[in-house]
Amino acid sequence: MNNYTFRLKPGDDLFESIEGFVREKNIEAGCVLSGVGSLTRAVLRLANREFHSEYNGHFEIVSLTGTVSVHGSHLHISISDGDGKTIGGHLVPGCKIYTTAEIVLAVFPEVVYKRELLENDSGYEELVVYRK
Repeated sequence: MNNYTFRLKPGDDLFESIEGFVREKNIEAGCVLSGVGSLTRAVLRLANREFHSEYNGHFEIVSLTGTVSVHGSHLHISISDGDGKTIGGHLVPGCKIYTTAEIVLAVFPEVVYKRELLENDSGYEELVVYRK
């Protein structure tokens, strides 16, 4: 296993920045070990919804998890507001960094993660793991 740690700056798009890093390093299989920071705008796809929900204000990233790959990533985030109210869902483009985001990725060089539409499954492209 290898790992990378990087920091995002104010105004960066959280999802697009992680995806850009994954492309830059040509990561074919990895996961988020840690993700903390803050947002001024959050865009999430909530459970069992086909549309995105937008939130504006100041939020703490209390959890960021998921798999990353140049072949498709799947990330979830939980954020909390100034009162501690927490909401979470699928991370999508549009989340803007407030002060910082510190991201730690683990990379697994012996496998490749791909997303494929599987027959008689969920109807979504799901994770398929291949050995190199």
